[in-house]
Amino acid sequence: MKKPKILLIYTGGTIGMVKDADSGVLTAFDFDSLLERIPELRLLDCIIDTISFDEPIDSSNMNTESWENMAGIIEINYNDYDGFVVLHGSDTMSYSASVLSFMLEYLMKPVIFTGSQLPIGDLRTDAKENLITSIQLASLYEDDMPVIREVCLYFEYKLYRGNRTTKINAEHFEAFDSPNFPTLAESGVHLKINHEFLRKETFTEQLIVRTQLDTNIGVLKLFPGISEPLVKAILNTEGLRGLVIETYGSGNATTEDWFINLLSEAIKNGLYIINVTQCSGGSVIMGKYATSSQLKRIGVISGKDITTEAAVAKLMYLLGYNISHEEFQSYFEKSLRGELT
Repeated sequence: MKKPKILLIYTGGTIGMVKDADSGVLTAFDFDSLLERIPELRLLDCIIDTISFDEPIDSSNMNTESWENMAGIIEINYNDYDGFVVLHGSDTMSYSASVLSFMLEYLMKPVIFTGSQLPIGDLRTDAKENLITSIQLASLYEDDMPVIREVCLYFEYKLYRGNRTTKINAEHFEAFDSPNFPTLAESGVHLKINHEFLRKETFTEQLIVRTQLDTNIGVLKLFPGISEPLVKAILNTEGLRGLVIETYGSGNATTEDWFINLLSEAIKNGLYIINVTQCSGGSVIMGKYATSSQLKRIGVISGKDITTEAAVAKLMYLLGYNISHEEFQSYFEKSLRGELT
């Protein structure tokens, strides 16, 4: 079998920086000299090509234009490569991995996001392991088919489904978690692939890149003592089409009349409101308690066990298409890319 061809896409972030040994100043890494900097990559049984954003960005500045750029690079090179590794800043990596999972319809090849907490030239960097293993995972083939056929995120010895992840730590190497779905693979002395959790759909259709994202959305995190003027101001935001509400526990919220009435009126006026839990793990089960039954009654959509990052991505994605209210709720409450159980 021919060697797999992997395209490394650098968008920006800590992993693309090197520290000058004398001055300690961080400078951008020249990916054209990748094999010189990381000679271990020569041990991988694959061909590695690289491409960088014209202007690499800090992931805090990630936006729809950047997502379209990433998806466009994958679309243009899709037939020429067997897998893709996206180097990305860790702060918004879960958002990007979630969005790309929806944008890349009929995906049949691996797209693996990775990054690092320390620059690639740092003495104790996690960048080399994350990069090497991500490329190795993207190169895996069985029976002339890629083992991984979805958007993933690899960090600190674990491969996750991208749209199931959230960043949990700004200092530790174990920066990410997938609270409601098992890891897809673990890296140790050997690579352990958890085949039972991988997406196994086979598509005859060609890859379609969906770029119609609507960013007229918001996120509201509930807290005890939240005020009516604040909620009213958010709901009255000009152009707002969708709102993710982070509720308590299994989807519970205050039952104050003003709160329920404001949400009910907004829904009647066409606003889509998604209920996700602000807990790190678990699922929204509307109607389990009286404090969530009213939300269900007025038409709030259940996010089930989706992460806030994936809820934001899915909301942008579905709002980009002209579908009816009934269709919208049906599509949101069912799994499209493995993002919810």
